[in-house]
Amino acid sequence: MALARQVLCLSAFLSLPHARSQPLRYSVAEEGESGSVVGNVAEDAGLAPAQLSARRARLASEDGRQHFRLERGIGRLLVAERLDREELCGQAATCTLPFELVLVNPLQFLRVEVTVEDINDHAPVFPEEQITFKIPERNDPGSRFPLVGAQDLDIGSNSIQAYSISPDNEYFNVSFGIRSNGDKYAELVLEKSLDREEQLEMGFRLIAMDGGSPPRSGTTQIHIIVLDVNDNAPVFTQDRYVGKVLENAPEGSVVLSVVATDLDVGPNGDISYQFSQVVSQSDSAFVIDHVSGEIKITKPLDFEAAERYELSVQATDGGGLSAICKVLVEVVDVNDNAPELVVSTFSNPLPENTLPGTVAAVFNVRDRDAGANGKISCALEDQLSFSLRPAYKNYYELVTVSTLDREETAQYILIVTATDAGSPPLTTTQTFTVDISDVNDNSPVFSQISYTMYVRENNVPTVLVGAVSAADADTGSNAKVTYSLLPAHPTEQPPCSCISVNSENGDVFVLRPLDYEQVKQIEVLVSASDAGSPALSSNVTVHLVVVDENDNAPLVLYPSQDSSPLSCELVPMSAEAGYLVTKVVAVDADSGQNSWLSYHLLKVTDPGLFVVGAQSGEVRLRRPVTERDAVKQKLIVLVRDNGQPPLSATASLSALLINDFSDVRITHSSLAMEDEGDSLTMYLIISLVFVSLFFLASMAAFVTHKVCKGKELKGGHVLYGAGNLQGGLADAVAAGTLPHPYCYEISLTTGSGNSEFKFLKPILPSLPPQHCTTGGVTGDEQDFTCGSITLEDLAPAHPGVLSAEQFNSL
Repeated sequence: MALARQVLCLSAFLSLPHARSQPLRYSVAEEGESGSVVGNVAEDAGLAPAQLSARRARLASEDGRQHFRLERGIGRLLVAERLDREELCGQAATCTLPFELVLVNPLQFLRVEVTVEDINDHAPVFPEEQITFKIPERNDPGSRFPLVGAQDLDIGSNSIQAYSISPDNEYFNVSFGIRSNGDKYAELVLEKSLDREEQLEMGFRLIAMDGGSPPRSGTTQIHIIVLDVNDNAPVFTQDRYVGKVLENAPEGSVVLSVVATDLDVGPNGDISYQFSQVVSQSDSAFVIDHVSGEIKITKPLDFEAAERYELSVQATDGGGLSAICKVLVEVVDVNDNAPELVVSTFSNPLPENTLPGTVAAVFNVRDRDAGANGKISCALEDQLSFSLRPAYKNYYELVTVSTLDREETAQYILIVTATDAGSPPLTTTQTFTVDISDVNDNSPVFSQISYTMYVRENNVPTVLVGAVSAADADTGSNAKVTYSLLPAHPTEQPPCSCISVNSENGDVFVLRPLDYEQVKQIEVLVSASDAGSPALSSNVTVHLVVVDENDNAPLVLYPSQDSSPLSCELVPMSAEAGYLVTKVVAVDADSGQNSWLSYHLLKVTDPGLFVVGAQSGEVRLRRPVTERDAVKQKLIVLVRDNGQPPLSATASLSALLINDFSDVRITHSSLAMEDEGDSLTMYLIISLVFVSLFFLASMAAFVTHKVCKGKELKGGHVLYGAGNLQGGLADAVAAGTLPHPYCYEISLTTGSGNSEFKFLKPILPSLPPQHCTTGGVTGDEQDFTCGSITLEDLAPAHPGVLSAEQFNSL
């Protein structure tokens, strides 16, 4: 029944799609160069080379070392590093390196075993350069003396095959063979009895030859000392001793004791113990007491490094006779190694649209301990989105079990715990940090359902009025938002040209001045699009409200200001206080408080007679009309709005105070004549101003011409008195060019018929008049300094000249 159950289990295992029932076996010689071809895995496994790349084929070994590598493109298995069979397998008869070829999509494991073939790369080596034997004389021919054999790390025919001595002698030869238990031995055989009296010592070389091609050899020196007779050699109580020790045993722990006896007495019966042959690391791991034969450990042992040690112990008596026995020390495993977790593949990051069941990681677990200490179980800590799934042997898959959402969880920290079955159990944890890569599955979202922005009319071009903002829950380019304008209604093409939005930051600008009186509100649609593929977008409505500015002055509708003459209202002399004369009607194109109008009397012929309603614009009598009031009353009403700053307009009107309505015709004709007289006066004033300006310009040109010409004159100066100046000055005064006192200097060259005078700067009015004084006369030229000459001095001599008062009045 049990046998049937095993057969069924084996059949079920072989039917698994993950594993191949028969491994792929190859062999390769040790010491091969890196890159040497081992075999074609794809061909032997029945796979196309393209499948190896598509299924991400890789090699995985239990110890994590990669002795080989795979060429995915052609499917060849190559040597990845130099292989040393002795380093990898020691003295084992066969050296096989197993590993798995791991394929994904779907997951599959192919067992591969490569046997490393031995080559003759090691020569035999003796543990000592010289071996000394103390042999008593008269020993019978045929006596045998055990030799410490040479060691050759190679195996098979490449190991030691023969011993010989050189040079040949008549006393000794070498015997070499294999015992029934498989141990090789070498013995020195005495061919002829020794005679101490003839020869105290002798020496020769012992040569060990291996069977390689070409053969290698090693030598040691044999030194023979001939002793007096000691006819009993030591004898061990056992040919082979077996001891066990825990790998965590402390230093100095006794493994076992070897015992040998000698029938001789005295010094020939005293026995000492020592290791005669050392294997692998036992020289540093063990020590033997030379007297008691106790074997102790010198350092902690490691079951995972070496499970057993083989020692050779030699017992030698005082006469030089010896015996050799074998000691086998077995190391007992303890649970001192925690499980190891080796990640084979790890896909990171995972896109958030990954389907459930996707493999995120493949790993294997191993424990270097043996038995129950090496049995491992794996578990994944609390996690709802991932789970562990056994794959093949000690391989596990970390797979998704639900949909992923990066916006909800951008990173998963997965902790896998591997626990062995030892007592106490040891655990190892491996943390997988799985990042979730973004997929463009979120549209931009505006911070508000709609936006309302305000701009004052008459704004400057390209003024910033606000900003829209949208956020995208994705990352990277999927979250890069750009803004654009769309028509507020599908029928609008294109959107309003007076509004622009910054595509990078969403700032909204008004590109040209707006007029509240023409447009009070603009509605546009702003679209926010991300940079994903395909791009996602969302829209929001932006209401742009134009805020009124006080940019329109009040407009007077009544009385009309365009008519000439002005509107005239008739007021009976009998009217009482509060009588409604007229009503000023005005409107303002602005809105709000900018259109609130108030009315004020700006100018009136009789300020106390009229009053205007500040809000209504009604012009009423403040008091009854009296006889002293002027018949014609002019009123200017100021209409002002409530803006900042306020704007205003004026309304001009006139009122006639009449006894009865029969005076209406006479009053109107006189009013027209007065208006015509006012217009004529204004025209005369304008004409006088233009004539005065023309005269001043002419005089300035004349004076400039005379001054420039006077500088060219050469010769003496002739002094003219005040009497000689009256004619010219009177003419100047008559032209109206001397509003202030001036001092004049007249220079005249001798013999010249032309006289010239030059204007100097005006003398300050506060200074007293200067009298003319005579300067020095040199040659034909005389210099005079003239004092101030006023208009009063000139006027009497010339009746036609204006007086100073008349000139100033002009």
